[in-house]
Amino acid sequence: MIRKFKVEDTTKVMTIWTKGNFKAHSFIDRDYWIGNYNRVKDEYLLKSKTYVYVENDEIHGFISLLNDNYIGALFVSDKSKRRGIGRKLINFCKENNKRLTLNVYERNIDAILFYVAMGFKNKDIKIDEETGEKEFEMEWTL
Repeated sequence: MIRKFKVEDTTKVMTIWTKGNFKAHSFIDRDYWIGNYNRVKDEYLLKSKTYVYVENDEIHGFISLLNDNYIGALFVSDKSKRRGIGRKLINFCKENNKRLTLNVYERNIDAILFYVAMGFKNKDIKIDEETGEKEFEMEWTL
């Protein structure tokens, strides 16, 4: 089941976010993610529309949208990967939007392949000023 994020979900969502970033972005120093933890927890989650995927009263993943159509975060817990949860979260957002955009690091090959399989196309390549990493700007349109 997909539902709106609640404040009491914060600890679990942030655990998934932290572990997901450490694993998917091992090419970026962990201190970067640790340094952004409170900003994401205290600001980002409040400004975004975040939805969680729940099964048996446990959160297995989440997606966050900024400005209604920018996917700022999509993470699934390690133990729940390869079960279609990311696909369900993306499709949920597609139902309510005619266009979705996101940025993904060039070195995060698994994520790029996932987004391409979900119908996203690369629109631009740029350098993330905070990390110095190359990233793709991707877009899906109805």
